Amino acid sequence: MSLFTHLLAILFGMGSWVSINGLWVELPLIVPQVPEGWYLPSYLSVLIQTANVGPLFVTLMHRLRPGALNETAVIYAVIVLGAVASFLLGFFWKETLLVAGVPRSVALLVLTFFLAAVDCTSSVTFLPFMMRLQPQFLTTYFIGEGVSGLLPALVALIQGVGVVHCINSTQSLNHTTNASSGDGTDRLQAQYQPSNFSAEVFFFFLSAMMLVCLVAFLLLNHHPAVAREHPDPRYTNGTKESSQRRKWAEQRPMMDPFRHQNHKPRSSFGTGSYSWTQVVYIFAVLAWVNALSNTVLPSVQSYSCLPYGNSAYHLSATLAAVSNPLACFIAMFVSIRSLVFLGFLTVLGTGIGSYIMFMAALSPCPLLVNDASGAAVMVLAWILFILSLSYVKVLIGVILRDEGHSALVWCGAVVQLGSLLGAVTMFPLVSVYSLFSSGDPCNTSCP
Repeated sequence: MSLFTHLLAILFGMGSWVSINGLWVELPLIVPQVPEGWYLPSYLSVLIQTANVGPLFVTLMHRLRPGALNETAVIYAVIVLGAVASFLLGFFWKETLLVAGVPRSVALLVLTFFLAAVDCTSSVTFLPFMMRLQPQFLTTYFIGEGVSGLLPALVALIQGVGVVHCINSTQSLNHTTNASSGDGTDRLQAQYQPSNFSAEVFFFFLSAMMLVCLVAFLLLNHHPAVAREHPDPRYTNGTKESSQRRKWAEQRPMMDPFRHQNHKPRSSFGTGSYSWTQVVYIFAVLAWVNALSNTVLPSVQSYSCLPYGNSAYHLSATLAAVSNPLACFIAMFVSIRSLVFLGFLTVLGTGIGSYIMFMAALSPCPLLVNDASGAAVMVLAWILFILSLSYVKVLIGVILRDEGHSALVWCGAVVQLGSLLGAVTMFPLVSVYSLFSSGDPCNTSCP
């Protein structure tokens, strides 16, 4: 087991979602300076889901013309596109154009679409590429994917994004009559502190991270130490002329020591280790946990945490980001593939997510809002929610890795489908019908 290859797998996985994750954490700095204001997150959500045309194209190519798509070339293209788009954002994110007489951040929206296409397509290209390496490196890749959310969050904390201080201010009820008497209403005013460095620097940092991913991918393809980690030299790049050998790779994935090698196929999926009922169950769980963890609960995170204070919000966001790679690290050493156990963790994570959703619905006055234990429970809930569902996602990825290359392509496609369904569900609830409300971070009074 090569530590060098593990490091490359982490850096490669880090490039999967670092751009979009970085864009989200930078919104508090971007929103005040663009004409879309706080409608921008809604526009970004629509753009990100529209970018699923990328994984849809790749999945259809694998299905309709297997072996015709050069997987390596696609990965090079999407990484370079992500690096260039992030770099251009540093120059043009504030630029506006008149559209139907109204100023719009056209450059920001177009470049965001390209970033979203890169990250969405990575789900159906990066994962299948890891079939080239031994099975343990897939878990390491998932650690990198978790770091793609953690690293931008940590850099944003250093940058000072969204740091609020409550300062005393006096608002006179009647400026003329009360000015001399000093009779006024004392209030706390939320004041956002200036950042330690600009959004431009942050976008250049994202571009640098994509270049690091590109270098890692180059080394994964060409470094001799990595070549020794290939499970079999017959594994291919996915080009058309090697389709016969690809068929062999699909039929002979990693050998599981707990599986009888002469077992009777239970279905035509992968190696036939799972019945169609189990396959549907696996993909349904995968779609469900990705819908919850990628779109449904993140869309209400601010509503669930901010009533308990700005510190509770930042702590929950940061520790939840830490929980993702932590779950992947645990899966490296404790790998329980029981479908019943994964179902139990899914139910547990769903229950915790239901509590978070309930508190968000009660915002700005959720349970225990005036008690320090309320903030502690909310932070712990976010940690356990991400920890449990991230473990499920990793183990399902490991299970599907054993079923062959196509299984991992479908794994990435279902991840994106679950995220899409979650976004489509939450967008009208949050942005159209405004079922969730946030309070003033300094002045909300709850009974």
